[in-house]
Amino acid sequence: MSIYEYEAKSIDGSIVTMENYKGKVLLIVNTASKCGFTNQYDELQKIYEKYRDQGFEILGFPCNQFMGQEPGDELDIQSFCRLNYGVTFPMFAKIDVNGEDAHPLFKYLADEAPGLLGSKSIKWNFTKFLINREGKPVSRFAPKTKPFEFEKDIENLL
Repeated sequence: MSIYEYEAKSIDGSIVTMENYKGKVLLIVNTASKCGFTNQYDELQKIYEKYRDQGFEILGFPCNQFMGQEPGDELDIQSFCRLNYGVTFPMFAKIDVNGEDAHPLFKYLADEAPGLLGSKSIKWNFTKFLINREGKPVSRFAPKTKPFEFEKDIENLL
């Protein structure tokens, strides 16, 4: 199995297959606009700009499961990200990352790249999954881990 077997609804409502990203290094992040880690959008965008021409993509998945920190609809989220952080990497429709209604992609990511002490649940917004060019999760980074802290991991996969 790989992430290429999944699809998701983009922030504009179209269905996107993860196969579109075949052969690229990916960083998949569950995001929120009203979180203490929201300022990570800035570093995410900078890393995206630095490496996208080398086959790197960031996929943002808004989630409102953690203290209601993503209350807006897709239009609100898209506007917020563009206006406040200049986000140009692909953003997707709001999803659940835990529980019965968790998006299948995030169920797969949580199973394949467990967190601290083997925990499969996603603890908070801005949990980040690094995916290799074969579509396999290779690392999971905690919400407090800033993107620049694992830039070398991205470079090694590129």
